[in-house]
Amino acid sequence: MTRKKILGSHVKRLLSGVSDHGRRHLSEVETDLVQTNLLLEEAIDKLTSSFMAIHRTVDARQDAINRLLAGEAPSVEDSERLSAMSGEIGAHVNTAITSMQFQDMTSQLLNRTLRRVEGLREFLATLGEHGADIVPESDGEEIVERLGKVSMALAIQSMELRSMLRKSVEQRHLESGDVELF
Repeated sequence: MTRKKILGSHVKRLLSGVSDHGRRHLSEVETDLVQTNLLLEEAIDKLTSSFMAIHRTVDARQDAINRLLAGEAPSVEDSERLSAMSGEIGAHVNTAITSMQFQDMTSQLLNRTLRRVEGLREFLATLGEHGADIVPESDGEEIVERLGKVSMALAIQSMELRSMLRKSVEQRHLESGDVELF
């Protein structure tokens, strides 16, 4: 194989590797951001429902208390509803707390996304550092050697980044049990 073909082969492999690595990590970043958005939407919907339910229950309790303060005798139904309202409020508060746990999972997703972007930045910095060593006066063998080194360094960085980033996001707090997503 001629020097020109060897050099072309190394350049092609390097550029393909950089492109594949960048696309793969940007795709993962996009996936993490979409998942984060879905988690936030779900959590906000649940929180809104919980707080509205708490508000309705407190309003009903206040109506019963106002009737008592006005001197009305509580009906059996009012007594039962007042007794049950504390439990209802507790259930709604628990649902709201569970919904707030999504913050923990979204935080993990955002941290993973930031680490992925940082890894991509380091990957490109490595490419720049090794590329800076190649000068126009470099002969073909030196360029092939440097391209081989940069390809190896980038492959190692890519493997380290992939192994460092877990695929799942977990929630392990409060009383709702463990949840593992993605």
